[in-house]
Amino acid sequence: MTRITFASEFWHSPDPYAAPRIATGQTCRCSHASTGKYEKLQKDDDRDGQEPACQPLTVGDGGEEEEAEDTSLDVTEDPAASESGASSFLAVDVVGEMETLEPVCCFLSNLKDPIHSNSMTSSMPPGDYDEEKQAKALKGIKYVLNELVETENVYVRDLGAVVEGFMKKMEEKGIPDDMKGRDKIVFGNVQQIYEWHKNYFSGELEKCLQEPGLLAKLFIKHERRLGMYVVYCQNKPKSEYIVIEYDAYFEEVKVELSEKFSLSDYLIKPVQRITKYQLLLRDFLKYNEQAGLECAEIAKAVDVMYLVPKHCNDMMNLGRLEGFKDKLTAQGKLLQQDTFYVIEQDSGVLSRSKERRVFLFEQILIFSELLNKGSSTPRYQFKKSIKVNDLKIEDNVDNEHCKFALISHGMSKRFILQAPNAEIWQAWVHDIKKMLDFQQRFLNALQSPIDYQKNENGDNFFGKAQAGRLSQPNLGPRASKGTPGFDK
Repeated sequence: MTRITFASEFWHSPDPYAAPRIATGQTCRCSHASTGKYEKLQKDDDRDGQEPACQPLTVGDGGEEEEAEDTSLDVTEDPAASESGASSFLAVDVVGEMETLEPVCCFLSNLKDPIHSNSMTSSMPPGDYDEEKQAKALKGIKYVLNELVETENVYVRDLGAVVEGFMKKMEEKGIPDDMKGRDKIVFGNVQQIYEWHKNYFSGELEKCLQEPGLLAKLFIKHERRLGMYVVYCQNKPKSEYIVIEYDAYFEEVKVELSEKFSLSDYLIKPVQRITKYQLLLRDFLKYNEQAGLECAEIAKAVDVMYLVPKHCNDMMNLGRLEGFKDKLTAQGKLLQQDTFYVIEQDSGVLSRSKERRVFLFEQILIFSELLNKGSSTPRYQFKKSIKVNDLKIEDNVDNEHCKFALISHGMSKRFILQAPNAEIWQAWVHDIKKMLDFQQRFLNALQSPIDYQKNENGDNFFGKAQAGRLSQPNLGPRASKGTPGFDK
């Protein structure tokens, strides 16, 4: 069975500071896979001059008996892929040397290919060519909707294998004494996800087959509800550790259920699914554009389903951060996370370059080390942190666009960060500068509120109708108390 893995990484509202990026990593690679009906669909679009919404990575072939245990961003086999022919994907966390989150478009399905069913000829008159192109785009819309509904039914079935199968069997069988109290961590909120999709969402998707205009509204309307996937992904690293620790017990349950696939194979399904929605919506948008239909609402739905997987991936990585003493939830929103080569400069002396996973929150910057590189369950060890309100930034080091330096007020140390590419460098410099500018304006508002309000509203501030009290500024990243510098 042929399949493919991919990752994507989400707040309920767009990050006001972040520069536009595909994800916290690198941009989508522009190369097509060589298998599958959907690849042919994309190639035909390229001949029509349309850029594909997203590009495939590499496709691998594997038998049904292989197990999908690796959660790194590698091409792998999905042992729980549907026997019905519907495509199955693995969206996973970013680890090790592969720090990108890249959308993938390569859907294997038994649905009819809407493009190659009726090929256009070069002798076709221009008017007929436009009509034929629009007709093919409309077929593409129907094709994506069918793919969405078909794979949703498979997804609900897989979730049912967890809730109606593994969870019920464990209640009947009983669990090991030393697992008591930890069994709920294994499943997280998967039952909540299952019931919502089974009882509501799958039915709403089927309505879109008759009324395609409902699809974008459906995802926009339930943006907050889809936040339950963030909760699931935040719990996922803890779940992985327990499943590995009690592997023999879960294998017994699998055998008693006569299941072909392991619990781990099923527990990755929600992470897979939340990413696939974005990919299908991207293609739905593309075909609507080709058909000349209104696309503003669809584009908004694509944006929503970009943020949700991104936030999911962020939460999975944070769940693997060890050794940080304070509460991560008290550090504000996570704005960026990437892997850098970091050099520490102390009194002019440079250390050797070290690979570090760096997390940028609204209030703090965290440096961590990847412990088990290449493992299916990566871990990050906390090294040090800098409070954002103590930061100064040099956006250009040695005239290299992929380097920037961070300095903490009152400290002699200087940290030089080398990004993997110019895009990541630009995004980080943009976000850090925005944060520092925001904090400076907030400080000005506290020290001289009248002058601040005049600057914000212009010289006519006092000429307006009598204003009430000065509104309290949005606190955002509150200034942290304590000694400037590093948290050892």
